[in-house]
Amino acid sequence: MMEILQYAFFQHALLASLLASVLCGFVGTYIVTRRLVFISGGITHASFGGIGLGLFAGFSPILGAALFSVCSACGVQWLSQQKSMREDSAIATVWTVGMALGIIFTFLAPGFTPDITTYLFGNILTVTTADLWMLAILCLVVVAYFVCNIHLIIHIAFDREFVLSQHLPVFRVEYFLMVLIALTIVATLRMVGIVLVISLLTLPQMTANLLVLSFRGIILYSTLIGFLSCLGGLFVSYLLNIPSGACIILVSITLYATVRIIVPKSRIRHGAP
Repeated sequence: MMEILQYAFFQHALLASLLASVLCGFVGTYIVTRRLVFISGGITHASFGGIGLGLFAGFSPILGAALFSVCSACGVQWLSQQKSMREDSAIATVWTVGMALGIIFTFLAPGFTPDITTYLFGNILTVTTADLWMLAILCLVVVAYFVCNIHLIIHIAFDREFVLSQHLPVFRVEYFLMVLIALTIVATLRMVGIVLVISLLTLPQMTANLLVLSFRGIILYSTLIGFLSCLGGLFVSYLLNIPSGACIILVSITLYATVRIIVPKSRIRHGAP
């Protein structure tokens, strides 16, 4: 089994796993704590519209996904602050419009259309050097932003109304965090795809929350758990010759179920989801 480590594509996959685990550790903790899972799901599926647009117009589908995701994230954030539309309605609208546009653009794309299942289900073994640079740069931005604003982010995550009453820049932070969520989703599409990416942003955090209750603790533990899930999924995929993205998520679910069984029920009732 160890001979596979000498291949460049597997080395890229390992480095991508590490970077994505750090990235999702920070962003995913905010998502789970703020209960933004449904919003993140809407952004994830809306990104398919950008992928289709990229294929139709002849530019990078990942760039298209990034544009659609950021616009969708800011749009949902703005609509959720208005009284004219409920938040869940705004999310559903963005979700369905993005998927519909993606299907139409993909159908109308001229010439040979690349295998769309790569974007839907992902394949970490196809990660390129450009993908690694994107992950690394975004990882640095996310870590730096969280380190510089950790107290404000924690307060917004747990008691947003109080922070608003203190006249702190809540809206500015929320919009920037939504952009970071959108870019994180796009950066990890190559690994697990549109269908499964939300699991990478939530399952390690849920598992970590069974072990620790602090915001910083969840970031640290979810990063480690996410990396273990990626490693386990890669090796299971290699041994059984099955899709790597699905394997990563199944390993992550297995870790969550195992920890849930092991951790005393009294501990779960007091804080873990």
